[in-house]
Amino acid sequence: MIEFHLDGRSGVSPYMQLVQQVRRAVRLGMLTEGDRLPTVKEVVARLAINPNTVLKAYRELEHEGLAAAKPGVGTFITHRITDSSLAAHDALRGELRTWLDRATAAGLDAESVEALFVTTFREHTETRTEEPA
Repeated sequence: MIEFHLDGRSGVSPYMQLVQQVRRAVRLGMLTEGDRLPTVKEVVARLAINPNTVLKAYRELEHEGLAAAKPGVGTFITHRITDSSLAAHDALRGELRTWLDRATAAGLDAESVEALFVTTFREHTETRTEEPA
C-alpha cells in the first residue's frame, strides 16, 4: 500500500501531491489494478490534513479513470499507466542510487542533490524537445 507524504515547500497543493504520488506509483508498477488506496481516515491520521483534501484527490483520480470508490469498502486502482520501459526500472534505479551515493560523498545535501537532478532533467528534456525530428 502507498504511504503518502507532503512537502510544504513544493508549491504544489496537498491534494495534487497525493494525486501525483498515486500516478507515479501506478506508472512505476508499485500500485496495480485492484490495489486499495489508504482510507481517507488513514491518510488524515498519518498526514494531519483535512479529510476534504484527501476526498478531492481521490475524486480527481476517479475522474481520470485511475481509481474507483466502492462505498464501504475503499478506493481501488482500476487502470494501468505503466509503459513498456518498466523492465528497465530496476537497473536504472540501481544506477541512480550509485549516482546518489556519489553525490552524497561529494558533500551535497538532499536539497542540493534534488536541485541538481531537477535542473539537469529539465535541461535534458528541453534539449530533446528542441532537437529536429
